Amino acid sequence: MTGGTDKRDDGKIAINKPLQPLRALLPFISPYKGTLVAALFALLIAAAAMLSLPLALRQLIDNGFAANDVATINRYFGWFLVIALVFGGFAALRFYLVTWLGERVVADIRVAVYKRVIYMDPTFFEVTRTGEVLSRLTTDTTLVQSIAGVSLSIALRSLLNVVGGLILLTVTSGKLTLYIVIAMPIVILPLIIIGRRVRTLSRHAQDRVADTGGLAGETLNAIQTVQAFTLERMQGNRYADAVMASFQAAARRIRLSATLTALGVGLVFGAITLILWLGARSVVAGEMTTGELAQFLFYALFVGSSAAALTELWGEVQRATGAMERLTELLSATPAIVAPRQPARLPARVKGRISFERVSFCYPSRPDTSALDDFSLQIEAGETVAIVGPSGAGKSTSFQLLLRFYDPQSGRICIDGHDLTQLNLEEFRRQIGLVPQDTVLFGESALENIRYGRAGASDADVKRAARAAAAAEFIDALPEGYDTFLGERGTRLSGGQRQRIAIARAILRDPPILLLDEATSSLDAESESLIQKALNTLMQERTTIIIAHRLATVQKADRIVVMDHGRIVAIGTHQSLTSSNELYGKLAALQFGDIDQ
Repeated sequence: MTGGTDKRDDGKIAINKPLQPLRALLPFISPYKGTLVAALFALLIAAAAMLSLPLALRQLIDNGFAANDVATINRYFGWFLVIALVFGGFAALRFYLVTWLGERVVADIRVAVYKRVIYMDPTFFEVTRTGEVLSRLTTDTTLVQSIAGVSLSIALRSLLNVVGGLILLTVTSGKLTLYIVIAMPIVILPLIIIGRRVRTLSRHAQDRVADTGGLAGETLNAIQTVQAFTLERMQGNRYADAVMASFQAAARRIRLSATLTALGVGLVFGAITLILWLGARSVVAGEMTTGELAQFLFYALFVGSSAAALTELWGEVQRATGAMERLTELLSATPAIVAPRQPARLPARVKGRISFERVSFCYPSRPDTSALDDFSLQIEAGETVAIVGPSGAGKSTSFQLLLRFYDPQSGRICIDGHDLTQLNLEEFRRQIGLVPQDTVLFGESALENIRYGRAGASDADVKRAARAAAAAEFIDALPEGYDTFLGERGTRLSGGQRQRIAIARAILRDPPILLLDEATSSLDAESESLIQKALNTLMQERTTIIIAHRLATVQKADRIVVMDHGRIVAIGTHQSLTSSNELYGKLAALQFGDIDQ
């Protein structure tokens, strides 16, 4: 593997420099420079205390034991005790500061990655599995945490011991130290080569872990479908296969890491043994004192053990580097849908005039199929427009574009004459309330789920919206009322109850533009009657676009837009279209029931 960068098949840049991806940690470490400086200071003091022990040992042997001087022996053992206490205290301080720094940095990385992902547009999630993102937020950040915390602490200590030990080895015996310097490339070069391979295998292993997370998340989120179609055994086998692939990838990495460790320890201590043998011959020849050899021996052990520790950490560093690469991909991802640097300003509440001007659009995952084809529609402020058509006609796509989850390939969409592409995303989306067909509830209480409609709304406002949406009765009947936890994705509620929560959100939001996507499709007749009254009140004095299959909703619309294959084929009222448009007549008969009622 060479230095520099290469282009991968998927268009992403692969960084080949061994530690290059870890540079992405610097912006997260820089806010805590004070903590880092304090940790380095504690590290220096602890290392100095450790490196001074062999000096004291040499003096003890040459001046104490050799001269049988009890006072000298007592004095040096006193220094040993002081040095040990200093080393212990500052080593503990260094460990605390570096570990705290690692935890803090990884916490910031998790927040940064999540905040970046949460702003990505739907195109990103068409090609990126949610489970893979979760794996990077958990497993990958844990690997980075190890290198940014405890492993970093050990690495700094070991590196300082190697450097300081080599300097003091040179002072003790330049000739023997020269042998060590000559041996170092022979020891280090194989470790670097194998370490790069460990990094590649680590990234592959992390990808396989992400696969298992994505598969598990996908299955558990559709557990009722899995059980209804008795797919438990098949899904269990699929997950077992994914886990086995993950295990096999990890096993390959572990084998190579073990080889790296064995090779490193063997080479390091083999070199030290050879050099100490030469040192023993120097003592016999009278070229060194016994104290100097003992001093050299301790420094050699410091250097050897520290080098061995760095060897073991090299594999961990390579794993963390692979993980940081994956995290950096998310941190550097940019959404396709962005606001301009100087967006046009909207009033606090728009009038609600909407225009689609010759809009053509294909989904990125289906570039050869037109979802909308030369679609033009003018909707006046306060008007209620229903959009009907067969499945795949482009009804929901018009909502997706109006919320600017995608941009059309041609044409433009405007609110009060302002092109959506020239507006701040958050600013214009606040003007729109959406009641989707598939209501999404969060793992929160009923109160908080409704409050998603307008963050910061008072409890009284939330309960008022619930009453208007005919949701108060069933919420009050819950075990803890509005404070009842609704379960993940609202599993404790029926489909109709979830939809009423969604309508309550829209009522709480009080937007000038309202989008209703099959808003009453999951309700029984009694609930639909209640909701229809709430919607009639909600739709007053605001622009409303309805995707509907229910006759009652369509009849309330000022205009009905009939769509087929992404194009508008007719516009009119229910009465005029049933007699003038064949497609609408069929839809009315099939989906609305008796058209004469």
